[in-house]
Amino acid sequence: MITPIFGGMLIDRFGIIGGVRIALIISIFLSALTILVQRQLREEPREEAPADERWNFWRSLREFNSPMRRLLLSDILIRFCERIPSAWVVIFAMDYIGVSGRQVGILTTIEMVAATLCILPASHFVDRRGREPFVMVTFLMFTLFPISLLVSRSFSALIIAFMIRGFKEFGDTSRKALIIGYSDSYRRGQMVGAYYLVRDLIVSSGAILGAYLWKLGPALNFLGAAALGVAGTIFYVKTIRQSRQSFLNDLKKELEMRRTRSQ
Repeated sequence: MITPIFGGMLIDRFGIIGGVRIALIISIFLSALTILVQRQLREEPREEAPADERWNFWRSLREFNSPMRRLLLSDILIRFCERIPSAWVVIFAMDYIGVSGRQVGILTTIEMVAATLCILPASHFVDRRGREPFVMVTFLMFTLFPISLLVSRSFSALIIAFMIRGFKEFGDTSRKALIIGYSDSYRRGQMVGAYYLVRDLIVSSGAILGAYLWKLGPALNFLGAAALGVAGTIFYVKTIRQSRQSFLNDLKKELEMRRTRSQ
């Protein structure tokens, strides 16, 4: 959590180019050290699945059930909301609001602390309340972040914005659990991999869209991101309601069938 502050201090001390270069050298060194440590780890050998039991990418995609497809579409819209302003957040904070590199590091640390603090209670209550409400809150935080940036005019306002950004982790573990739960129990690795491949390939274009909107102004960038976040959140809420309604209808039919049989 202290590394963002350290990175900001490097930029303030040596300038953007010099500070970033020093930070990259340190990051490369630490990455190489991590690789050396990971090489010492050994997994127990597993039996490899026969080739005829494996699914290809298209087969895994076709096997997505309706809840997983709806979650995927909602997730894509929400990730567009995240990706569009992602590259421009620091530029906006430093060039438009006037904060320093060290202050940007503090904001990133605040985001990380907020994410850590909200994950703990969410993990405790998720099994009692169900996963879907927590996913809704996460999608709402994604949507509120670009709006909070748009109305920010000071470092104090940015603190609130970055706390909201950290709170997006509130239901992220629930979303991942839903993906695993929707997957076939014998093909989870393949189906989860297909899910993320589709999502990230589509959302990668969000960086280009974000650059285009940024040329038109920060307000359009943030409002465009928020609009996609609203669309993704509303779509997910509607799908949850439809799923619950269909479940209630099926339950009513089953109860009616039992009554007719008992008569």
